[in-house]
Amino acid sequence: MDRLGGLTAFVRTADLGSFVAAGRVLGLSASAVGKAVTNLEKDVGVRLFQRSTRSLRLTEEGRLFHERCRRVLDDLNDAEASLASAIAVPRGKLRVSVPIVTYHLLLPVLPEFVERYPEIELDLDFNDRVVDLIDEEVDVAIRSGNLPDSRLMSRTLRPFQMLLCAAPSYLERHGTPECPRELDGHLAIRFRYPNSRKIQDLPITLPPEGAEPHLHTALTCNNMEALRSTVIAGLGIGCMPDFLARAPVADGRLRTILDEHLNAPGQFHLLWPSSRHLSPKVRVLVDFLSEKLFAETCERLPVAPEAASADNTIAAE
Repeated sequence: MDRLGGLTAFVRTADLGSFVAAGRVLGLSASAVGKAVTNLEKDVGVRLFQRSTRSLRLTEEGRLFHERCRRVLDDLNDAEASLASAIAVPRGKLRVSVPIVTYHLLLPVLPEFVERYPEIELDLDFNDRVVDLIDEEVDVAIRSGNLPDSRLMSRTLRPFQMLLCAAPSYLERHGTPECPRELDGHLAIRFRYPNSRKIQDLPITLPPEGAEPHLHTALTCNNMEALRSTVIAGLGIGCMPDFLARAPVADGRLRTILDEHLNAPGQFHLLWPSSRHLSPKVRVLVDFLSEKLFAETCERLPVAPEAASADNTIAAE
């Protein structure tokens, strides 16, 4: 404990430039701080400060030692804060931003979370706009696609596959394509990404000599739910994620086509602002959704800080 006190006195003195200022922060007299630093210098066998009647400055050895000691004290403070968070009861409002289409995944599992953590108030924003978690004070977000923001932590969630679907009534009228080139002349329901305004590409793999099929666009929209409803109504062929197509395919309202020619895997991610101390409410939601939505490992994204423009494969490119 004497050594730790000496390290603390040394770091605060180096930070503030005087024994007097360090003493004010630590609640000690200047002489007590000076004595602690002197004892530390005796223990390590190196002079850490050059002292004069008018100045106090670090020696070269003191500068090197200060960098290491600062990291040691930061790690200790971090460990104490993590322990406090671990035993705290998760409570308070939790702001969560998610693509509209993900309610199919979230709503079945959220009742269990609410029952398990009754002191947390969930504030869910189902919105296809990509929010800036830092600027808009969002606690957790679900996104898909590219995630170019090193200020965020991420955890990989559920993978998905984009499918081409059509209603049986449409296929009876226009025929069922058996290969990509047979899409020529078919009617398409196209999805427009809300952020970039780009039209979603067809998720098909063409042979090297194959040409892009030419479909006639019957309708364009920027909402996956509307796209699915339009496809079910028989207006044309549409592209949607597998979890959105599952129910209407199972009950016969939709059929998938060209499955063997599709190559459009997607991935959901949980994101939250990077912080030395993760709050209990964020930690329990991240762990819960990771468990319920097929999570893999947690990782920091080693990419450039361009948060507000992150693409969303489904709804926010």
